[in-house]
Amino acid sequence: MFALVDCNNFYVSCERLFRPELHGQPVVVLSNNDGCAVSRSNEAKALGIKMGEPYFKLRDLVDRHGLIACSSNYALYADLSGRVMRTLRTMAPRIEVYSIDEGFLDLQGIQGDLEPLGREMRSRVLREVGIPVGVGIAPTKTLAKLANWGAKKWPATGGVVDLRDPARQRRLLALAEVGEVWGIGRKISSRLNTMGVSTALQLAEFDRKTLRRMFNVNVERTARELAGEACFALEEGPEPKQMIACTRSFGERKHTLQELQEAVAGYATRASEKLRGQRHLCQAIQVFIRSSPFDQRGEAYSRAMCVALPFPSADTRDLVAAALSGLRSIYRPGPAYAKAGVILMDFVEPGRFTPDLFAPAPRPDSERLMAAIDAINAKQGKGTIRPARLAPDQGFSMKRERLSPRFTTSWSELLRVKC
Repeated sequence: MFALVDCNNFYVSCERLFRPELHGQPVVVLSNNDGCAVSRSNEAKALGIKMGEPYFKLRDLVDRHGLIACSSNYALYADLSGRVMRTLRTMAPRIEVYSIDEGFLDLQGIQGDLEPLGREMRSRVLREVGIPVGVGIAPTKTLAKLANWGAKKWPATGGVVDLRDPARQRRLLALAEVGEVWGIGRKISSRLNTMGVSTALQLAEFDRKTLRRMFNVNVERTARELAGEACFALEEGPEPKQMIACTRSFGERKHTLQELQEAVAGYATRASEKLRGQRHLCQAIQVFIRSSPFDQRGEAYSRAMCVALPFPSADTRDLVAAALSGLRSIYRPGPAYAKAGVILMDFVEPGRFTPDLFAPAPRPDSERLMAAIDAINAKQGKGTIRPARLAPDQGFSMKRERLSPRFTTSWSELLRVKC
């Protein structure tokens, strides 16, 4: 038995926690460089604002409807997410932190009525952290996800939906469009619609062998989960990523190779830190640059280059060198560049690959040096030790003109209360 606890409009809820004037107002939180709406209050959703909609298309709503836009305050969101998860850990034997704003709880062996437990989860998180959540309870993770969707869609549920009853499962499956099912994306949903599958119930009852043949084993397992057969186990830790991307839109357009080199070196540095964090080596790195698709005045340009490493590595120096080599191959003077990024690919575990007899030897003591650098940066602050190519804050700074204070993680930005 699983419970999925999902924070409501999480980024907006974090902003409202310390800024009560935002309650009842249409609010959106913007992505990096104040680009797109990535979190919307219910009032903003009522204005027709879609997830991922560019902010420049929403500016007229500021004057007409009082729309309030906030820059992403990741330090605040991460801290409050940790508080939510710590509260939930006290209420179940095991928890899988699925994302920054949601977690699966293992309710196996918990006796009694589970719906009151769901309501206690809601009240405790709201009381101890201040974040509203929805709770879905079901015998499979996919059904728990769908139950959580129902808890948010219909206020009469009080924010908790218990799908242990097969009859109640069937009613909700019949109401939910297939696109609302966890793991069924837009493309798969469109293909299912052409096959006459438009609801979650129809997917649950569809022939399993046909689903596996037409799609893949995960779609088949999703259908089984909707029918009440548990196929996805609770994972206490996330699976290692098979690709690591570090990309960002620029706050201001870049025109020179030097500017792009500083940014790409920063992205490769950050990606290498993530790679070492999951104890993997990569064998290839892709670098890309592009102009803005919304800029109709400038020259449209988009190029990418994949660079194979001579040996598997997680050394920042190797990855930065490879990324810059790829950048020089695709850079062209003239366009106003709006975005760049690097993607690490083709991972292997240390000691579990066959080295190339004719390739250059890896750098001596690379692992020890990188471990020392990571330890210093963790203690003294990100970027304390960095590649010479990377100037202070270059490649990591963003345009955040509407940034709220870091109320819980900075002594200088604590909330001041006048009595």
